[in-house]
Amino acid sequence: MPLEIEPRGSRTRSPGNARADLTIGLLNNMPDPALEATEAQFGALLRAAAGPLTVRLRLSTLPELTRGPAARERLDEAYWPLDELLGERPDALIVTGTEPRTPVLEEEPYWERLAGVIEWAQENTAASIWSCLAAHAVAQVLQGVRRRRLPEKRFGVYEQELLTRQPLLEGLRAPLQTPHSRWNDLPVDELQAAGFTILTGSRDTGADLFVHAGHSLMVCFQGHPEYESLTLLKEYRRDVGRYLRHEQPAWPTLPHGYFNAEALRLIEAFRNGSEARDPQRLADFPMGPLAASLDARWQPAAAAIYRNWLQYVAVAQERTRQPAAARV
Repeated sequence: MPLEIEPRGSRTRSPGNARADLTIGLLNNMPDPALEATEAQFGALLRAAAGPLTVRLRLSTLPELTRGPAARERLDEAYWPLDELLGERPDALIVTGTEPRTPVLEEEPYWERLAGVIEWAQENTAASIWSCLAAHAVAQVLQGVRRRRLPEKRFGVYEQELLTRQPLLEGLRAPLQTPHSRWNDLPVDELQAAGFTILTGSRDTGADLFVHAGHSLMVCFQGHPEYESLTLLKEYRRDVGRYLRHEQPAWPTLPHGYFNAEALRLIEAFRNGSEARDPQRLADFPMGPLAASLDARWQPAAAAIYRNWLQYVAVAQERTRQPAAARV
């Protein structure tokens, strides 16, 4: 198989062309309910993108994140301690965001550790991918660009323009469609002034995919191309539950560009019957019919971007293995 997940303590190596074999570290920092779903999302995306490459995936997480017993058991079973993962020097990193707990990033309990991982990746990998909050951390740590709170959640599937020619976009055509789910944004003008190159974006989302080129190529996504077809639906249902339990004051933002007309009708009917905000109403949420209406139309483009990224890493690693005279 082109992708194998290498558990903590394992030292297996796939047969085949070792020169094309890559080890990727995935720092999965998502909250406990999304931990294994996020593993599956990135695993499926890397599997679709790998092509002829054999990719070994090693899972890890920021140790400062609070975890419950079930998640802790999962981490102990399959995840590498972060220091051990970095000590093994993976060829590249993928770092997810997490649900923010404080108004500013540097007040998060994991901030110093995350900043250290960014600096480590910049010096020790050919390239790395940073998702959502992790992308915001890259902008702040590397160039002092701070994210800003949005007036409402940017939530849904948005069309993106291709804004420049770059190898990561090889084989792609506009418009791309990308899921977004976030309360914060990085100002486009500040990113550009700080030396980031914006590869995809739109009026609705601002910067979608942007990079910072240095010793390592830092690839940043404000969107979530790794999402499966039902991910936004599950998040929307979660937020509906929070509203019904009086944990948030307003009905949640409807995902942009995600539901068809029949699905929107079902949601409106459910909302009209939920004016009393009874938590038991969540059992009647039309999950099945809504799920049947959805597809992950963004995934082919996502796989193409990740395929181009893996090829970039493979070429860079091949160059480092060559004798110095051969690189002249």
